[in-house]
Amino acid sequence: MKLTLALALALVPTFAAARELPPQPPGVLALPKTPGKHAAVIVVHEWWGLNDFARKKAQRFADAGYVAFAVDLYRGKVGSDADTAHQLMRALPQDRKMADMRAAYAWLAGLPDVDPARIAVVGWCMGGGIALELALAEPKLRAAVVYYGGLPNDPRPIKAALLGNFGAEDKGIPPSAVDSFVAAAKKADIRVDFKVYPGAGHAFASSADPKTFKADAARDADARTDAFLAKELGTK
Repeated sequence: MKLTLALALALVPTFAAARELPPQPPGVLALPKTPGKHAAVIVVHEWWGLNDFARKKAQRFADAGYVAFAVDLYRGKVGSDADTAHQLMRALPQDRKMADMRAAYAWLAGLPDVDPARIAVVGWCMGGGIALELALAEPKLRAAVVYYGGLPNDPRPIKAALLGNFGAEDKGIPPSAVDSFVAAAKKADIRVDFKVYPGAGHAFASSADPKTFKADAARDADARTDAFLAKELGTK
């Protein structure tokens, strides 16, 4: 039976009533249609917070057969405009942010319906950078997908396979930065597949602004993500 997105806290008794689960971070959970062990995906929101876009992405991954958990790093707050989103992002404590990310990974890994060896993280914008931060911090993470997120200077601690989708017109993360990161990752023997989309800028796959959103590039980036997760996480 398919379960729709709801507060993870409310879903836990239905999801694993026979087992006591470790403490969970704030967020929403989306479950696949079929029972049994599943791969899992952590969804990391943009600077807006846990909005409808992030919730729908989590549901989309669940519909594809993954257990999906969308973290709520702002603890219920959502920005409705760029100024508010910027303030929320700047106010996010670094230590709490990573504690919530680690907790999301540990919580999913402890669920009886999740194969702990097959957990990935996907993030957009701010969330893309945070996805890579989790990859740096958690050596057991299987895979990470970053949509136009900030790139760390030293990728060497990363053990996860990486997929990236970036815009050639992104002023904050230019193609030269992407190329430098890819070179460093390959030198460290990290499996990395990054693509830069001509004519696309920042948030080309997630923006509600039709001037920013690039349908063809977004469709291709999402298809790349689907294929990458299916390959790295295996049979759902």
